[in-house]
Amino acid sequence: MSVVWNWELQGNQLTCLGDYRTHRGQPGLLRSDSMLKAIGKAINIRLSSPKASTIPIIVIGNTPITDSYTDKVDHLKTSGIIQGFWSTNPTPLDEEDTIKTTRKEGFIRFDSYESLKHSLVELLSTKLNFFSSMKSKEELGRFIEIADQESTYEQKAERFLELLEPKKNE
Repeated sequence: MSVVWNWELQGNQLTCLGDYRTHRGQPGLLRSDSMLKAIGKAINIRLSSPKASTIPIIVIGNTPITDSYTDKVDHLKTSGIIQGFWSTNPTPLDEEDTIKTTRKEGFIRFDSYESLKHSLVELLSTKLNFFSSMKSKEELGRFIEIADQESTYEQKAERFLELLEPKKNE
């Protein structure tokens, strides 16, 4: 459900009946099942194939998030699961301020088309790689040492990511 406001057409005029708080259900990103579904789908994409490691994932909505989700969305962004929860509605509540952005920008409320466009262009023009693994510190240290033998930062990163990939016979 993505209802933010309730409106009524009276003649040829739209009349605002109330923001989402007057609606019976919780909208979009405020619903914990919507958030959990988005998180689950992102993890499913991330784990579906090595090719999915370069796909940026954003969840676009039109509602704010609750305070209880600020740390979670920031952690999802810094861990690379999701590149952000973005709200495209600058004023989702009548006469009340909402979260503009979380500390680590896991959630951002865009107040203009230009700022949304700028962030989208920036995200799509940056080559990102998701990586995830459960390795011992000794194994990670060995991978880092091997990757460090490469000449450029990009080659070092490519080598490190190669080493993290599971072997075909494992």
